[in-house]
Amino acid sequence: MPENNNEEVLLRVEHLCQYFGPTKAVDDVSFDIKKGEVFGLVGESGCGKTTTGRSIIKIYNITSGSIYFKGQRICAGTAGIRTELKNARKELASLTKEAAKATENKAELEAKVAEKKAEVEKLAADASAKIKAANFDHKHSDREYAKTLIEKTKTEYEPKLAKATGDELASLKKEYKAALTVAKKTKLITKIQMIFQDPIASLDPRMTVREIIAEGLIINGIKDQEYIDEKVYEMLELVGLVREHAGRYPHEFSGGQRQRIGIARAVIMQPDLLIADEPVSALDVSVQAQVINLLNELREKLGLTILFIAHDLSVVKYFSNRIGVMYYGKMVELADTDELFAHPVHPYTRSLLSAIPLPDPHAEKVRKRIVYNPIAAHDYSQQQPTLRELVPGHFVLCNDEEAARYNEEFGF
Repeated sequence: MPENNNEEVLLRVEHLCQYFGPTKAVDDVSFDIKKGEVFGLVGESGCGKTTTGRSIIKIYNITSGSIYFKGQRICAGTAGIRTELKNARKELASLTKEAAKATENKAELEAKVAEKKAEVEKLAADASAKIKAANFDHKHSDREYAKTLIEKTKTEYEPKLAKATGDELASLKKEYKAALTVAKKTKLITKIQMIFQDPIASLDPRMTVREIIAEGLIINGIKDQEYIDEKVYEMLELVGLVREHAGRYPHEFSGGQRQRIGIARAVIMQPDLLIADEPVSALDVSVQAQVINLLNELREKLGLTILFIAHDLSVVKYFSNRIGVMYYGKMVELADTDELFAHPVHPYTRSLLSAIPLPDPHAEKVRKRIVYNPIAAHDYSQQQPTLRELVPGHFVLCNDEEAARYNEEFGF
């Protein structure tokens, strides 16, 4: 497992909700990813892992919550704010009706109505400001980032231009113009790239490998064809392919090679965060190891931060610094990898770990599978659960009664 001693938070997800109609695909999920680390996200099919990754990269507009990248809010949902205001107005309407019908304690009820009305008005003003700020951040985060890059480019080149003369000045002006074009077109979200689960479905069958890998550079305003070709060749060699592959089409490659092309397409954009959405689940076991090793090498060589989404807990254990466990759209446990495997607390986490097959046939015969039944495992009739830090860095979804029981059971 790779080590990471950097405490700088690159990505912060706060109360992320992603609803599709009545379906709560992701429901109130919060976590952060530190610069240089690999954060594993695990859980069964349909638990919301991929939806979380796609929400972070803005494939979906999030329902509510906030996502911060490099200290800047890139995603903001307003449904939660609107719902809170709507519920407060319903309470006010109900209290007003009650005061109108009352014959006793009428003055007291009217005072409560006036108090509630002032509260709702304040809440409405706050909600309006929050919604306005959320909409601005969601729509204009890329534009604000481009402004920062433009200023940075000007600061870098203007002193050089003032000193240069003759041919050097002409060359520098051309370089400066190209750098400004790239700065204007660069989006903050392009600093997050995604490797998709299905390597064939994520590649356009009508485009050559060169066109697929170079597409991001072209969109970013780079026009120098020689530079683009060299970068494509460099990326191909970096992921274990050769230059000759650049002129071929996706159908001419094996599954593992296609996934390498997908990795090259992501890495050429020089991302700070790479979201790997089950990048090995569609591959043979022998090829899985090669792709995982490649990602590990790229992480060390390029200083990447990775959100690694997977089913296979043994792979996640090998590859991740910290692990978050999801179940039905909720984050049920989050801890350092070694801590999670040594002390799994939530019944669902224990169930997942008990399902890992063992390479020893004798041990495999006596391995006991734990079945997770949420109805039998939890009683939330009195109090709903929240994600709590039972020991430093180890978070578990539980209520007061469960927290006390876990503390006693595990000696926290």
